[in-house]
Order: sequence, then C-alpha cells, then structure tokens
Amino acid sequence: MAETGSDQVGDMKHDSISSPGISDQEKEMASSAFEAFKAGSYDESLKHLDSLQELNKEDCKITMNKAITDFYKSGQTTTSTLKQTLMTLKNQMHTAVDDIDGLDDVENSILYYNQAVIYYHLRQYSEAISIGEKLYQFLEPFEEKFAQAVCFLLVDLYLLTFQPEKALHLLAVLEKLAVKDGNSKNGKGESTNSTNKESTAMKAEFTAMIEAAKSKMHQYKVRAYIQMKSLKACKREIKSVMNTSGNSAPSLFLKSNFEYLRGNYRKAVKLLNSSNIAEHPGPLKTGECVRCMFWNNLGCIHFAMGKHNLGLFYFKKALQENDHICAQLGDGSNGQAKKFTGIPMCALLANKRYELLYNCGIQLLHIGRPLAAFECLMEAVQVYHSNPRLWLRLAECCITANKGSSEQETKGLPSKKGIVQAVVGQGYHRKIVLASQSTQNTIYSEGQSAAIPVASMEFAAICLRNALLLLPEHQQHDSKPDNGSKSCSLSGSTESGSETSDGCSGKTQEGDKFIPAAPSSPLRKQEVENLRCSILACSAYVALALGDNLMALNHAEKLLHQTKLSGSLKFLGHLYAAEALISLDRISDAIAHLNPENVTDVSLGVTSSEQEQASDKGDLEPVESSGKQTPLCYPSSVSSARATMLFNLGSAYCLRSEYEKARKCLHQAASMVNTKEIPPEAILLGVYLELQNGNTQLALQIIKRNQLLPSVRPASSPDLCKKPLPFQSSQPVQPIQTPSSFTQVQRK
Repeated sequence: MAETGSDQVGDMKHDSISSPGISDQEKEMASSAFEAFKAGSYDESLKHLDSLQELNKEDCKITMNKAITDFYKSGQTTTSTLKQTLMTLKNQMHTAVDDIDGLDDVENSILYYNQAVIYYHLRQYSEAISIGEKLYQFLEPFEEKFAQAVCFLLVDLYLLTFQPEKALHLLAVLEKLAVKDGNSKNGKGESTNSTNKESTAMKAEFTAMIEAAKSKMHQYKVRAYIQMKSLKACKREIKSVMNTSGNSAPSLFLKSNFEYLRGNYRKAVKLLNSSNIAEHPGPLKTGECVRCMFWNNLGCIHFAMGKHNLGLFYFKKALQENDHICAQLGDGSNGQAKKFTGIPMCALLANKRYELLYNCGIQLLHIGRPLAAFECLMEAVQVYHSNPRLWLRLAECCITANKGSSEQETKGLPSKKGIVQAVVGQGYHRKIVLASQSTQNTIYSEGQSAAIPVASMEFAAICLRNALLLLPEHQQHDSKPDNGSKSCSLSGSTESGSETSDGCSGKTQEGDKFIPAAPSSPLRKQEVENLRCSILACSAYVALALGDNLMALNHAEKLLHQTKLSGSLKFLGHLYAAEALISLDRISDAIAHLNPENVTDVSLGVTSSEQEQASDKGDLEPVESSGKQTPLCYPSSVSSARATMLFNLGSAYCLRSEYEKARKCLHQAASMVNTKEIPPEAILLGVYLELQNGNTQLALQIIKRNQLLPSVRPASSPDLCKKPLPFQSSQPVQPIQTPSSFTQVQRK
C-alpha cells in the first residue's frame, strides 16, 4: 500500500529565526509567537505575528508563518489554501527551485520543504522529489533536525517510487550525519560552562532524537531490501528492527513481509495475527488505516498460497474497512476525494480504494469470474491508466468472458454432443446433423461502439493496443520513445525523478531503468519483454476471434520474432499465424508454420529478472509456487502440442485436396495422444475424409464411437482444443505496495 509518512506532518516549520538588523522588540514578538505556536495557542500566535507584520510588512517569512499557523489552527484541513499561499510566496520571491544555485537564506529552504511535503501528501511524487533533491544538494548549512527531515522525506519518496538503491544511499548519509552530530554535541557539552540542568536536558533531547532516527532508519532499510528482494541483507536488518522497536505493529508487519518473500506463508500469517493493531492511532492522526493493511496483507498471502477465494474474502474486508475510514473522513464520493478542504492533510493518503480494487480484480480473474474482475479493474484503470499490465488484465477478462462455456471444456470433450448437432427422423430415414463450426468466440457486442467499456472482444482489442503503446521500444530504442503516446505516458511518472537524481544515487545505468506500473511494482527490462510477448499473443487471439486475419498474422509474426520467447508462446504464435494464413488462403505458408518440428518446448514462462537477480545473490525463494496453473485446454507436453499441430496440418492438407496426407496426419496425431485428447474438429475432419473416400460405414463408425482410430481404447485425460487460449502472462499479479512503517506483502 502507498506509504503515508505520518512523521512528515510534524515537520511543517513555524520558524522564529530573525533576519539580521531587526530590533529587540521584533525579536521578542517573534519569540513569543513561536512559543505560543509550540504550546498550541494558535490565536495568540497569530496576534503576535500580526503585530510583527505591521512593523515589517514586506517580510515573506512572517506571511509564511501566519499561513502555517492558520493551517494548524484548522486542524491541518486547509491543504489547498496553504498550497496556494506557498505558491504565491514563491512567485513574490521570483525564484524557482530549478533556477537557484544556492540556498543561502534558510527561510527559502523551509518554504520549498513545505511545498514538497504538500506534494507528497497529494501523491504528486515527481514534483516532491525534484524539490527534495534540490534541497539535498545544499544540506550542509541546515540545522541537524531540518537536514534529517529533508533526507527522511526523500527516502520515503524513493521507496514510494520503487527506487530502493537511492533510498539506501540516503540512509547511509543519514547514518554519517547522526554519528557526526553525536560527536560534535558531546564535544560541545564538555567544553561549555552552562548549567548542568540545561546541558543534561539538551543531551537527553538530542539522544532521544538520534535513537528515534536510528529506529526509523532500520525500518526504512528493511523496506528497501524487501523491494530489492535481497533477503540476506533484509534478515540482518530485521534483527535490528526487532531490537529497537520490539514487537510493535510496524516491526511485525515488516517481519511478516520478509517471511512472505521467503515462502513461509503460515509464519507470515502468524506474525500478522500477533500484531496488536488496535493500539495503533487512527488515520486521522497518522494517515494510515492499519486494519485495511492487515486484511489486504492476508489477502496477498493467501493469493500466493493459491487460496484465491479466501484471498478475495480478505480483500473485500479491506475494501469495507477502507470505505468505513473514508466515511469517517467526511469523504462522501465513494472514497474519491474531490476537495482537500475538511480532511486532515495526513489523512489524504489513507484512501486505498483503487489499489484494493486492483487486487480484487486480479483475484477474481484467477477464480474464474471475469465479469466481476472486469468491473473492479475498470475502476482501477481510471486512476492507473498508464499501467500496461493492467490493460492486459482487462483484455484477459474480456477473452475469458467470451471464450465459451467453461463447464463444457472441463467435462470430457469430445463427446457426441460436440459433434452431433441434431438427429432428424427415425428408422431408415434417420439423419444425423453434424455441427458445421465451432461456437467458440461468438459473443460480440452488437449495435454499439467498441470503445464502450464492456467485456467484449472489440474492447479487448482496444485494451491490448493501449498496453502495447505504453511499452517502450526494444533495447536499442530504450533511451527515447518513438511516438508521442509513449512520451505522454511516461512524462508524468517517477522516471523523471530517477533521471534527475544521479547526484543522490551515485550510479544510474541505462539497463537499470524501469517502467512505472503503479500500483504494482515497476517493470524491469526482462519483465517488459515478457509482457510484450503476452500482449502480442493475446492480440493475435483477439484479432482471429474478430475475423481480422491480417492483423492477427501481423501480431503472430511479431511474437515469433521476439528474442526471448517462451516455448509455450512460440507454439501459440505458430498456431495463430497458421490459422490466419489459412483464412487468407495462403495454405503453403500455413503448412510451414504447422510443422511439428517447430514445437520443442511448452514451458509457460522464462525466468524473470527479479528471480535472476535473487539467484545471483543466493536469495532465490519459491515465491510463486502455487499461484499459477496450466489451463486445462492447453497442451501439457511436447507430444500433445505436436499432435495439435498435426491435426491442424491435416486440415491444411485437406483444403488443398491432399486427402491422403491429411489422413496420415490425423492418424499420426491420434496415435500420439489419448482418445479423449482428440478435439471435436479432428473427429469431423476424419468423417469428412472418409466420406470423400467413399467409406460411409467407417464415417458412421467414427461418429458413433467418437474415435478417429476405433481400435484404440478410450482413456481419460485433459481436454485439448483446436485453438488454445492465450494463458495469463508470466507476471500474474502486482499487489499494492507498503505503507510507511507497515510493510505490506507484494507479489513478484
């Protein structure tokens, strides 16, 4: 889940530092205003500030302090007003963060920091990162507490935008600052002649600040290592978190996430259940709905265990909790805040409705409820419209909803009902009416625009086109997209932040770039190629279903030209290309694709980059053990896949009137698989060939026994259809990400 950094709200500054050359009266007024602000007497503080402004009307610092005091007086509910005031002040100073070479005036830095905090809570992370990185370049003149706040804000932003390497670099800087400040404070304490009470109080306050910072840094490190899938380093930091925070809810959530990544799902559930979430402050104070995160994490764990119905139950519980929180916050627009006024700024990040709908949609798709999944994902895509993986999921919902009866596919096809459409007459005049064509993929939307979001194959084609446009070009074109739509899709993302922050990270290589896919984790280089292959396979299937054979052939050929193509998708590519070519009356070209030797592997995927990285580090864990299963209609072995090719090759030969070759192909294929693996289309083809040969009695025998080779005994096995469906891609689910101190389980 998105992180909510509740500590950032307390960092809004009401500074009383005075400019040089002001009178003692002004210093006294500023000091009184600041003391009243710290005590919570905002009305009194405003009176002092008004008096101070009468003496110095052009001081922007006083105007900023008044705006912040008004903001706290309203209970931090006037976020939009404060944002507008800070923007006006920045314009009055005629400065911009990108134009300045230094931050000599500390007050300007506080103004920019406050702007970054507001952008953070409004989920405008790219803008917040650009300001934070500029402040980071001029960190030395700042006081320790302010420098620490800037670094922690940047760490939060980097973790939110899936840049854990940069977060770890900043945490290392923070550790050095803490050690340096600790040594300097101890030195000053020994050399000064102040009273014992003052020195003891200052030392205690500083020690508490350092300890709190260390505890927070350990938690941030765990979250960064979890994003990097670096389990060995994460295990070391988990111990430090447990030592500094004990069995608090944040530490237990982090440890649960760690056990989830190791595949210890039962232990992850046990740790979640042991966390005392009832004691955690509500979202009005922290901006975090812990109950919502708790149910969501349970849903993600049960998804990984393959218990999809139970996972869906937990996701629905999380949705109910989220809606309840939104109602408490006064958000009456079904969880979508249209106005910021009236809601505390820290609570603006509490609404996770669209992330949870995304998870529910993925879970429903795995359960086999595509229409319900389509409704959930259509809501999510309104917010996460630049996620190519989400557009693919929507297309999969449409394909699954239109592929025919799932009951028929799982109850032993072929059967006589699959071949014999009707029986007319009796006795000598009894006639058998055979099915003329498959009824699969005939549910289309009629009389309405294809752009209307309904679960139709026409809308699936639009979704797949969107998904392809959102992907970058291949390796040689990765540095710059070649059309406007791609540039538009990435310009508002966090990629801009990663490109401008080389000064913080120290290294950003071309191969390390990623494609944002919120709310799930970003797409790495190999994941982009895997996703492209899955989209092309689905696109070819949808084009065939819509009768657009040229487009289907185009997609299938592009699929076959991909450099890293799994054996299963290569098989589908040849099959779809052959079907399109046959429809285009290019039989010879189709026969080349239907060569059984083209099938050498039917594995369902290639190793993802994340697994390769983890394997290199010795951290590989079976994260995705039971979440994905082979579809029943898909060939389970190379032998079954080659038999499918031979059945279709027989059809191609039959179209060229080469009946003997067609018969040999059918008999060879039938001898390679069990009887019940023979599709109804192959039975009909066998009947046609025997009728062409004049063997009426053998044709009738084939129909009655439902066998191409009547001497072969029937056996039970999974069904095989003529045109397998494009199965779901190798990156099935990317659940929503972690909250600030409550790490949430995420899928690979």
